[in-house]
Amino acid sequence: MKYIYGRGPVIEALKNEEVEKVYVGKNATGSIKKIIGMARDLKVPVVTSDNEKLEELSGTKNNQAVVALVSDFEYIELEDLINKLRDKKDAKLFILDKIEDPHNFGAIARSCNFFGVDGIVFPNRRASTVNDTVVKSSAGAIYDIDVCKVTNISQSIEKLKEAGFWIYATDLEGEDIRETDFSGKAAIIIGNEGKGVSKNLIKNSDKIITIPNFSDFDSLNASVAAAIVMYEIFR
Repeated sequence: MKYIYGRGPVIEALKNEEVEKVYVGKNATGSIKKIIGMARDLKVPVVTSDNEKLEELSGTKNNQAVVALVSDFEYIELEDLINKLRDKKDAKLFILDKIEDPHNFGAIARSCNFFGVDGIVFPNRRASTVNDTVVKSSAGAIYDIDVCKVTNISQSIEKLKEAGFWIYATDLEGEDIRETDFSGKAAIIIGNEGKGVSKNLIKNSDKIITIPNFSDFDSLNASVAAAIVMYEIFR
């Protein structure tokens, strides 16, 4: 992790990097409001701090009343991940569709590592990023798996299809995972905690799959659902 400061650099970081937290000065005005708005849209925590705290974090008084904590986690490009798996006939990927809870992200990464999943793909907007909470929840497993951050999930799915991957979307209505053939290259979409898999992604998937339900309660935690699907795949 590292700290950056200054209004311009922080705005660019919010556009392009993994910002874990933003610190803003009390009563700060002007473009600070834009920064706060961007951070909230991305679900990045914003902390109001006094000048002494900002100076301590940035190492300078000339911080323009804003400091950001930025992750230095190294992602893999989708094209590089596809190339890496080109000769692996049974490659398996998990696509996270706007998973917002970093605890869920970390738990999924831990399960992926345990079951031998080849990589995780997730969007760079309106979703949890790899931060300290993800690292802790994954018990450090996030560092042992390829993680790919993409701008557009739909376009990424098309690229995966072109590379020979069969796309499976998890939903309440679909084929029982116990009857599903996951052989060959497969990418499984796990949906948002509240809304599930986006309709456009379901539409672009090759098959809809579901975990059988044995009660009147019809939902599972996203990370639990992901682990169950992983077990069935490798079983």
